[in-house]
Amino acid sequence: MVTPEPSFSIGIEEEYLLVDKETRDLAPEPPPALLAKAEEALHGQVSPEFLRSQIEVGTRVCHTVQEARDQLVELRATVGGIADEFGLAPIASSTHPFAKWESQHHTDKERYNVLAKDLQHVARRLVICGMHVHVGIEDDDLRIDLLSQAPYFLPHLLALSTSSPFWQGTQTGLKSYRLSVFDELPRTGLPHNFASYSEYERTIELLVSAGLIEDATKIWWDMRPSARFPTLEMRITDVCPLIEDTIAIAALYRCILRLLYRLRRQNQRWRHYPPFLIRENRWRAQRYGVEQGMVDFGRGAIVPFDTLLEELFDLVAEDAAYFGCTAEVAHARTILQRGTSADRQLARYEAVKTLGGTDHAALVAVVDEIVEETLTLPETKQKAARAKAGI
Repeated sequence: MVTPEPSFSIGIEEEYLLVDKETRDLAPEPPPALLAKAEEALHGQVSPEFLRSQIEVGTRVCHTVQEARDQLVELRATVGGIADEFGLAPIASSTHPFAKWESQHHTDKERYNVLAKDLQHVARRLVICGMHVHVGIEDDDLRIDLLSQAPYFLPHLLALSTSSPFWQGTQTGLKSYRLSVFDELPRTGLPHNFASYSEYERTIELLVSAGLIEDATKIWWDMRPSARFPTLEMRITDVCPLIEDTIAIAALYRCILRLLYRLRRQNQRWRHYPPFLIRENRWRAQRYGVEQGMVDFGRGAIVPFDTLLEELFDLVAEDAAYFGCTAEVAHARTILQRGTSADRQLARYEAVKTLGGTDHAALVAVVDEIVEETLTLPETKQKAARAKAGI
């Protein structure tokens, strides 16, 4: 029996940190009126996050990448405009360059109170933000089948997204330090392989019946079957300050899933590689971003990232054309040419230091650059969003 083609609908969630525009530090206690006004303006597309200094937005179900982009522009513009009224600004960066985690407070909400109690010190360090992409795969067993194949490509997506090179005022030497913090949680990392959706369900039910988790929303793998929607949710990526980078990565992920579906339709599969090997590329993406290349398991050698990216473009060319997002996917070349946010943050820091600036002045300059990039949006869309929110 041929599995019906999925809808491949797309939805994007982004988490932002809220910074004080005077100090550029995180705002540990944003006024409740900020979230209330954002919720009123965005009708269910904005929500609190684990820390009070965070806020999350999410598009509705979209059928084209352009639709997702338009919604993200509106969400960023609205949150940015409302935050500005309170002397704050959102940054789409996976860590803050110098904020101290000890100064942050978690949101007083039952789910977050339980997390804080269960995870203790690990939870208190979660001053990190991510970007999640949902792609509609309605058939349960197809979702599980693709879940076992797609992780090969997750390091490629992480490398393109890296935006967390700093932690508490220190250069970490990693392009995505966020992942190091997040990996301290249980039930993270690459997803497990399941033979069927029923096996996946039995596994989750065992954890629930043992009282370890309430539901599958506490499975925090790099990629997971969503507990709320019939989607495969990609979670490995850092959040990107530049919205075009976000869209390129989301479009590429969507195309990868359709590529794997096409192979299945032809009674083929992507070659299985041990998670041990994929974790090596995951680490290389986390450590180097797009700079140092990754292991090509077929060649048995490290290959420059630009070569791997061009090979990936060839693989998904048919799918990008099918979705009408060839240009958005090709934007990944631009990410490679100008560097990821992590590369730009480090370059900005070094530029200020070279001119004689202090460490703190250099870190403040990095925050300013992230704020500017986060809110670099089409002027017409910004005006429309601000007018809609009554700003």
